Amino acid sequence: MIQTENLSKQFQTTQAVDRLTIDVKQGEVFGFLGPNGAGKTTTVRMLCSLIGPSAGSAVVNGFIVGKQDRQIRQSVGILTETPGLYDNLSAEYNLKIFANLYEVTDPAGQVEKYLRMLGLWERRQDEAGTFSKGMKQKLAIARALLHEPSILFLDEPTAGLDPESARLVRDFIGELSSEGRTIFLCTHNLDEADRLCDRIAVFKTRLLVMDTPDRLRAQVFGRRVVMHLANASELLAAQVRVIPNVKEVQVIDNKLVINVDDPEHNNPEIIRTLVNAGAEIQFVGELRRSLEDVYLQLVRNAD
Repeated sequence: MIQTENLSKQFQTTQAVDRLTIDVKQGEVFGFLGPNGAGKTTTVRMLCSLIGPSAGSAVVNGFIVGKQDRQIRQSVGILTETPGLYDNLSAEYNLKIFANLYEVTDPAGQVEKYLRMLGLWERRQDEAGTFSKGMKQKLAIARALLHEPSILFLDEPTAGLDPESARLVRDFIGELSSEGRTIFLCTHNLDEADRLCDRIAVFKTRLLVMDTPDRLRAQVFGRRVVMHLANASELLAAQVRVIPNVKEVQVIDNKLVINVDDPEHNNPEIIRTLVNAGAEIQFVGELRRSLEDVYLQLVRNAD
């Protein structure tokens, strides 16, 4: 659905995007993470054919950026970080304007559909300027979906939303993905990205890394199994250290924290070794680093 090859954008002497190569699949929720000023918004603007690249190429929904820009703009939906609504017009009329611009066949029906889905139908006659930040955000999401785009670009979709509304939007994103729509998600909410995204790209002018959240954890920190014992000791740790593929063993309270590449394959041997050495194993888990830890480590290493 989205393919880029060495996509780049330079503004005078500033390199905003440097040789970005990605491939986003249909129905995928693709997270695009990076600090402020990393070039995320510039990337989205290029992919939506709002600005042209300085070098490289991109194909969005089968259309070539720079050659089939009108078709791209017709086939994508975009939520910008700033909603940009007509504050003196009603919520309903805001959406009708864009439904007509997108040549939606049933503008009134589409407007009602998304206002209801996002909990704004009862406020449809109110001026958008009277809405809270969160309500404006939901109205902007509705606007991005009116023409049923196959690709949706979302820049901070839950910013300013209360927990209940944020959950509604997250569930909505999951539902859109299950319908086969592709979601390109820019967010600073790393817990949200962890829960929603099939794959994640960490970006700072150039692509730093791209993979699933779990593989990124393993790549940056390795995998660590936690054995909760009634009698953890250095003697037991020494028994585990000699097992092939075990990289490191730490004794922390009554736990052994074991760094191993493939726990699914190696755990049975580790458990047998501990039991034979007299360990009383209470339960086994895996130490799961947060996506925030992974992200911060990658960004710091890029500096």
